[in-house]
Amino acid sequence: MKEFIAILAELEKSNRQGKTTIMATVIEASGSTYRRPGARMLLTSDGRSIGTISGGCLEADVCLRSQKVMATNQPTVVTYDTTSDEDIVWGLGLGCNGLVRVLIEPITPSQADYVEFLFRCYSDRQLGVVATLVSATGSVQEQVGTRLMLQQNGNFINQFSNFIAASIVEDARTALQDKVSTLKSYLLPNGEVEVFIEVIQPPLPLVIFGAGHDAIPVARFAKELGWNVTVVDTRQSEATQNRFTDADAIVLSRPENISDYVAVSDRTVAVVMTHNYLHDREVLKTLLPSQVCYLGILGPKSRTERLLEELRQIEINPTREQMHRLYAPIGLDIGADTPEEIALSIIAGIQAVITNRLGNQLRERKGSIHEPITKQGNQLNPSVKKYVSV
Repeated sequence: MKEFIAILAELEKSNRQGKTTIMATVIEASGSTYRRPGARMLLTSDGRSIGTISGGCLEADVCLRSQKVMATNQPTVVTYDTTSDEDIVWGLGLGCNGLVRVLIEPITPSQADYVEFLFRCYSDRQLGVVATLVSATGSVQEQVGTRLMLQQNGNFINQFSNFIAASIVEDARTALQDKVSTLKSYLLPNGEVEVFIEVIQPPLPLVIFGAGHDAIPVARFAKELGWNVTVVDTRQSEATQNRFTDADAIVLSRPENISDYVAVSDRTVAVVMTHNYLHDREVLKTLLPSQVCYLGILGPKSRTERLLEELRQIEINPTREQMHRLYAPIGLDIGADTPEEIALSIIAGIQAVITNRLGNQLRERKGSIHEPITKQGNQLNPSVKKYVSV
């Protein structure tokens, strides 16, 4: 997400200055590959690059190809097939045993709608879907780079012909609901088109309750991942921008009033580390019945059990689903001791949950590291062909 934010900032700047940039986007990946569909690299007119689409093995070739795209203003799709031992012979020597397809396209000032759409998804913290045509055969009139953009509220911007747009909108809505990007083919009476339907994820909202010294590295590590960080505390001397330079927002509030100042959704991640038992109880009273997708509490299990028991005594009985979202003690078991180590444990534990992983050693994992098994992640479904009739 941090990479996406940097690309978005440069896109907006270049668009404002009337300059063309080149966007390279992974639209398909199979086998052993470093990055997954949706990974981007932006190349500016003055030769700078932002982001990566691989571990460094594809970038040089993409940069060379982008020069032609910049000169002709015509997008192209490049396939890198490293599944063969002949790879070293044909040039790049990747040896990754995977296949990657990359869309390389010019982003011109005339595409202000696209740039504005991405920026709105980020600034409004709303999900969105961008459906981009990546290939066309036969006598199809649609051009590579044609887009349909779907907002979370159901509104969409369409550049496709009407008879194909209906099918793409339907699939875009499914992608938005499932939060899963998809590469799909549509068989038309006059040919076939391939469309990359990508879910645009806004920054993950993290709310840290407690502004102690151990909360500082939690906020810092979260911002390194590009998350949106809010720190909540009652103490004006502790909850300051000087101490939490990486936080997006600082909120001063009594724990019983947090619902008046902090909005949470089903994407919100909450970490409770006030080091005050009564404050934790008040925060839990609000957060347990809420929509937060993750609720972590710092401290031993016995302490949390006592908190829950006291809430039950006042008839706050968490459901099985709410207990499933509760993580106490918080974090992964990595032998953490210092504030930085504990913060690493917390952030890694949250990352594992939101991507539906166990947080085990990768050498213990059976199958592909990037196996597309969840709806929470932004993984790619296999390409599906659909027939579209006029």
